[in-house]
Amino acid sequence: MARQPNILFIFPDQQRGDTVGFSGNPVVITPNLDRLAAESVTFSRSVCNAPICMSARMSLMSGVPVSQHGIWANNINGDPQTPNHVRNIRDAGYHTAQIGKVHLHVRTRGDGHSRDHAYKMHAWGWDYSHELRDITAYVHADCYFTDFLEERGHLKIFRDYMSTYVSGETQGKLLPWETPPSLLPDDEDLDMYTAQKAVEWINGYEDDKPFYLQVNFPGPHNPFDSPSTERNLYDPADMPPAILDQTTGPLSPQVLQQMTISRLQDIKNSQEQLMRLYYYAKVTHIDRGIGMLIDTLSAKGLMDNTWIIYTSDHGEMLADHYCSHKALFYESALHIPLLIRPPGGTKGWRSRALTDQLDLVDTMLEIAEAENLEDGAEYRTSLVDKVSSGADAADAQEGKEVVFSEVRLFSMVRNDQYKLSVDSLTRQPLELYDMKSDPREIHNLVEDSAYATVCTELMENHLNGLLDKLDHDKAKKYQDALNANPDRGTPNAHVKSL
Repeated sequence: MARQPNILFIFPDQQRGDTVGFSGNPVVITPNLDRLAAESVTFSRSVCNAPICMSARMSLMSGVPVSQHGIWANNINGDPQTPNHVRNIRDAGYHTAQIGKVHLHVRTRGDGHSRDHAYKMHAWGWDYSHELRDITAYVHADCYFTDFLEERGHLKIFRDYMSTYVSGETQGKLLPWETPPSLLPDDEDLDMYTAQKAVEWINGYEDDKPFYLQVNFPGPHNPFDSPSTERNLYDPADMPPAILDQTTGPLSPQVLQQMTISRLQDIKNSQEQLMRLYYYAKVTHIDRGIGMLIDTLSAKGLMDNTWIIYTSDHGEMLADHYCSHKALFYESALHIPLLIRPPGGTKGWRSRALTDQLDLVDTMLEIAEAENLEDGAEYRTSLVDKVSSGADAADAQEGKEVVFSEVRLFSMVRNDQYKLSVDSLTRQPLELYDMKSDPREIHNLVEDSAYATVCTELMENHLNGLLDKLDHDKAKKYQDALNANPDRGTPNAHVKSL
């Protein structure tokens, strides 16, 4: 029997869908992703199922929407016994491995080294785990990366940097365009460490089993501590401008909350340019690491028997709509890059099909010939056939009728033309955008009577079905946790107690 193909899943944190060269962005420098895209199918309308880390990652693991798995935001532990695609792929005969940021369980100060939590990763289905922490946690956190820096005598440099960053951000003193470059050597920062460890793993892998390897880059998540080497590749004047147009229609509680957190109401053009430059430079830095992975696979003769999937958990606002970070349904936070390269490659082509992270669950399960996941199956569609059929297939540009995304007790549905967001509990419509006539999402049409039928149809045909399955017990636990620990999250003022 022929050996099953390997799967390499490349998963950076907080990568906007429009900040890769293959998306058509003429400024960002991503030569390695672009050469990979030349042999891949790229999806230009892929969205995350939750524009925040832990929620999105739980959906990707479990294959179900946020309203069902209940991880509505960060700082909530996922249950490692949850049926998930990693365990099913392992049970289908694969060696499963992950290197980098997983972010499926809450870590707290003084809770030990990452090796002390390896049993949790094994419970999720990983045979091998080299788990790294959120970069801002390294003020106190211990893991394999701090061991690495300590061996080289650079741990204090890194911790002093992170302490300054975290303190400045917490006290409202440090804004994104004020982020200093990394003080570590270019080959010792967290993202290069992730790439190097993945290269070592691939080079050392000699098992007869096919492998499923996740490489979870912690960047380009803030802080945008890109090295000076990559920053010097860019000119601030070349940065595409943020979306700061005067809006019409109401601002939702979700948007108002994020605007307050972001503190960008008075941002100047020069500041916005630097913010983007620092982020773009970090994207380019990670692209260098991705090139290391591709070169290693090529050197080992594995490119003809390995599926490569590249995407992200969510995007980054980068001052669009006067917001930073994510947790919004604007395209800046919602749209993610997606590239799928089959073994041996294909003639590169682009699909406008609506896709999301849930589709990747069935895609990888099909590649591995693994057992499907029962819960959430109605929300998932494997992309294997689309990739295999090619650009000339009748359905090459056709995807899902709708895609969903949810965060902090807000839910969104998008079809080919419209995007509607609602309060997940009351189902009150909050935002409606015509994505064809208003792709920058300037005009909220939710109170325009001419679009009342659009709202009604999206609710009755799609969102009601999603929200009828909302787990209210898990939603209440989320709300109670935030109200009890407001310093660990942002309470939802718009939600009455359940």
